[in-house]
Order: sequence, then structure tokens, then C-alpha cells
Amino acid sequence: MRLLAFLLFLPCSLAQTLLPASTFGLSFREEASAWIYEGEGVRFVYVPGVGWAEPLDPALPPPDGERIPLEALKALGYFRTPEAGVRHGTQGRALRLVLDLPGPEPAPKPPSEGQAPGSLSLLLPYLAPGMTQVPWPKGMEARVRLLPGGTELSLSFPGKLLRYRLFPLKDPARLVLDLYALEAEVEEPLAPGIRYRETWAFTPEPLRLYLVEAEKGRLVPVGKPGVRALPKDLAPHALAVLNGGYFDPKTATPIGLWVQDGVTVSYPSGRTALLWDGFSFFLGVPRFEAMVQGPSGERVRVGINTSRARYTAHTVPGPVGKPGEEVALVMGSRVQAILPAPQELPPGTWALTFPKGAPPFPLKPGDTLSLYGRLDPPFRYALEAGPLLVQEGQYAFDPSRENFRDLRPLQAITPQAAVAWTREGKLWLLVSEPTTPGVLARALLTLGAWNALRMDGGGSAQLWVKGRLRNPYQGSPRPVVSALALYAP
Repeated sequence: MRLLAFLLFLPCSLAQTLLPASTFGLSFREEASAWIYEGEGVRFVYVPGVGWAEPLDPALPPPDGERIPLEALKALGYFRTPEAGVRHGTQGRALRLVLDLPGPEPAPKPPSEGQAPGSLSLLLPYLAPGMTQVPWPKGMEARVRLLPGGTELSLSFPGKLLRYRLFPLKDPARLVLDLYALEAEVEEPLAPGIRYRETWAFTPEPLRLYLVEAEKGRLVPVGKPGVRALPKDLAPHALAVLNGGYFDPKTATPIGLWVQDGVTVSYPSGRTALLWDGFSFFLGVPRFEAMVQGPSGERVRVGINTSRARYTAHTVPGPVGKPGEEVALVMGSRVQAILPAPQELPPGTWALTFPKGAPPFPLKPGDTLSLYGRLDPPFRYALEAGPLLVQEGQYAFDPSRENFRDLRPLQAITPQAAVAWTREGKLWLLVSEPTTPGVLARALLTLGAWNALRMDGGGSAQLWVKGRLRNPYQGSPRPVVSALALYAP
């Protein structure tokens, strides 16, 4: 979540009690030698030098032309609502107003919220004179009216999206109003059935999302193992490009399943993958069958990476094997060495681990050893990332169920990238402003996501549209190994 500014509440006390008659919903005119105030079904008369006419006590504080004292209206019983004190401060992006409620605990009311471009009007069911003293944000015009039925607040801020959230608190009784003046939402058509959007989701704090929404089109994974480039350069003719899955930053080796046109480019690491053919998308930890073929053409099924078995193939650089095993280091399809485990798998190689002295078939350096794999069922395209965010309209973020050894990157507040789609089949390629994956999952649910998968985040999170980076970025965009490219239908 976004770091919150400390809420330093300041009492809002009236510097004076004379306020324009319009503040109370009253009109003002001079007639003969009297000042007349009327509206809201009432009529008050003041004669300068004499005092208030009935039903007001002549001794009540006098008006000053159009300006009328609040105390006089209180004494008459003009207001039908109790009076509340007002405090103000900031909380995150919000201007927070707190109404300190009088008397016993009021009947609980559910929270309410709403938004509108450029202007907003609210009626608070309390007399809140302190509202007239609130320092409104620069550029915002505010009109406060103290009416018999409560305090009317009208806000205007052209070019902004105005949003409010109103909710009660207890012990002591308070009514909290959070007001947001947000950047306007954006919508830009890109091609038939495809548009770019900048929108807000609320959890309840606002979260800015930069997304491409496609009802149709062609999505393909792009990139090359061992090579890093900006997403736009991996698919220079694509309509939109979103960064893809994880990779080893030192070697540019992709981490996780990657299937390109039915060919396995990279092998699974045990996390959720995006699987698709055409414009039908699925999420899940794929069933993947891996086999090695020995020098004489014999084949044996093996585990792959974190899916260990008696015989396990390893494709990700780093430590492989465990004590009591041996490691056959392979470059391409040629055995380079057979060593005791554990060993460090260098870039550009893969390895087969097996019990000491018990390979699946006779092996020695120089022998041919090939690795094959296939999805079950087969998909033309697949790209692993994770963790899962949303599954069939339900919150699904639980990285402990996936193969994440270090959860700290998933707890950091950073830009997040994701692939999602609605129940109606609209595909979203998106990047959020800095947040956490869990918050992003809840935000996507509020927008109607049916399924969603996090892609690589942080410095890798990039959405390029027609060659232009759309999400704000501090510093230089990070080159990546894989990306998802969307082409017009």
C-alpha cells in the first residue's frame, strides 16, 4: 500500500460567525428601512438601529447587510440537525475531514463512496460550520452551505476526477469524509476492438492503472534466451508490448515455462503460467512432461527444475543436485562432464542429476544427451510468471503455493505488471503505479477481472503502446528477456 502521510488534525473553528446569507440558503434584499432574509420556507427581518423583528429576539447579534450571524439562526431553531465539530488533515492522497458527532452513538450507517469528473456535491446530515474554514487544495473551488437539513458541500476542479468516501467510526462517534482530486481518466482507441486506458481502481485507496484492453487480436510471446532488450524492441511492429516472465539478470536466462509456436524455449520452474491458443486464455501450473534421450536413442522421463524425480533435468543457472547424486553437465546435446553433486550450473548449459553411480543409461563425457518436453494438453503458447492474482472472479494471491524462495520482492511497493481478462473475454495488458501484488489483485477485482496473473514487476514492469512507454518510469527502462506482444486483428 502507498505510504500514508501522518494525519495531523487541526480544529476548524469559526474565526467569526457572520456569514453570507447564501451560506444558509437565504436570499437578501433591502426593503424600506429593513433588511430581509428569506428562503427555505422562512423569513427574517432586521431593522438597523432597532433590532430583529419577531420571532427573533431583538437582543440577538445583529447582521451586517448581507452577512447574517450563525447564532441568530441557531436560536431560532433554523437547523434541524445536530451540530458537529470539524477537523481536517491529510491521509495518503486524500483530504480527510472528520466530523466529531455530538451526543450518544448514532445509528450506524454503511460507508458510501462515489466519483464524478470535474465536480461533486454532498449533503452531510449535520450542521458543520467548521467546513467554512477548511483550507481546500489549490485549484479546487468549494462552496459550503449550512442548511436546515445539514451541510451541503459542492466541489469543482476542472480536469480532475473527484472522488469521496464517507464512513463512520466509533469511540468516540465520528463521521469521516475522504476527498480525492485525481488525474482524469484516459481512453484512446488503438484499433477495432482495442483501446488504451488510464483508469483508477479503489481498494479503497486509489490505484492508477495503465492498460490495453482488447476484445480481439493476436498475442504472442517474444524475445530470445540470453538476450535482453526493451520490450518495444522485442516486437517493434506490435500494437502493444508488456514485459514478460522472470529471468536471471546476470545471464539473461529465462526462468519458467516459455512455449513459442509449440516449441519449448524454456522449462517450468513450478509457478503459474499463462497458456493460450488463438484468443482463448488459461492460467495454471502446467502439466509438463520432460524426457531425456541417451546416446543410443533410449528415452526416460525426468523431472524438470523444481519438479524433482529420480532423474531430474535442470535448466536454470545456479546450484543443482544434492549430496548422494551425480551431475551430468551438458552443453547443447553433448555431455561435458560428470561430477559429484551439488554443482553450480553455468549459463548456456543444462544438467541431468541422478543417484550416484546410477545414471538412467550408460553415460560418459562426450556422449549425446538430449532434452525434450511437451505440455499436456498442448498449447501453442505459454509463458510462466506468477503468482496468481485472481482466479474465476476470486482473490487468489498466495505466493506460498508457488515456487518463490524469496518473498521480499512480492512484499515491496513497486510497479506491478499483469495479464488479466474479464468474464466476457476482454484481455488486459496492464501496469500499475507502485503497489503490492495483493493490492493489485483486489484492485483488479473491483474492475471486473475474472482471471489475472502477475508478470515480472518492479523495474521490469513496462507497457509500451505504439512504441511509447505509457506507465510512468523513474530512471531508464530495464531491458528484459521476454515480453507479450499484441497485434491488431
